[in-house]
Amino acid sequence: MKQSKRHQEIIDLVKTQGYVSTDDLVERFNVSPQTIRRDLNELAADNKIRRHHGGATIPSSSVNTSYSTRKVMQLAEKDCIAKAMVEHIPDGATLFIDIGTTPEAVARALLEHNDLRIVTNNLNVASILTGKDDFRVILAGGEVRNRDGGIVGEATLDFISQFRLDFGIMGISGIDLDGSLLDFDYHEVRVKQAIIENSRCVMLGVDHTKFGRNAMVNLGDISQIDMLFTDQNPPEELAKRLVENEIHIEIIN
Repeated sequence: MKQSKRHQEIIDLVKTQGYVSTDDLVERFNVSPQTIRRDLNELAADNKIRRHHGGATIPSSSVNTSYSTRKVMQLAEKDCIAKAMVEHIPDGATLFIDIGTTPEAVARALLEHNDLRIVTNNLNVASILTGKDDFRVILAGGEVRNRDGGIVGEATLDFISQFRLDFGIMGISGIDLDGSLLDFDYHEVRVKQAIIENSRCVMLGVDHTKFGRNAMVNLGDISQIDMLFTDQNPPEELAKRLVENEIHIEIIN
């Protein structure tokens, strides 16, 4: 493959996935690691990507990939992660479900459960779960974002802070390799913090493209999570942080 074509494919992959690793690119293009590193350095110099630990991310840390794109990205991986997460949720439990496409996959996977009580700030989650007669769905008040059905704002924060529930089901835009939890929207991050503070067990579902992905707002630290579910082994530096904090991790292949 010509270098120019490979460069464009790398750019397209980064735009679609948010993060790509050097190892994945080496395997995909069947070239040496040195060639890929040179490609990434050249693209970063032109501000078309951002070089990051062992790979590359989108050049901007202030704007997320569109919801319509995220909704079809890593679909199979998200469904597998969601099925693994709901195995830890017993019938009769109470839970928060967050904004995001992975939490929406969890909502679909919960339809085989019984007698759940769910608080959510996600219109899409509420729509999925209201099909079950024995579920009680409580929808947070606040401002509805047209782009993804998320509900955010001071009213949302106040509402969620009234509850203390068994499980908090969360998604995230990125996890830095030092364990920082990252997202793009300050208002959404404040709601996520409230969910963490008011859940007895915080469950985070992420596909591998979120590892090392950059985003502007620091939500917190991986030590605040009780359980992590993903589809590939995290990078070594992040894996070490998970072990240090005794976080339960499941790799779903």
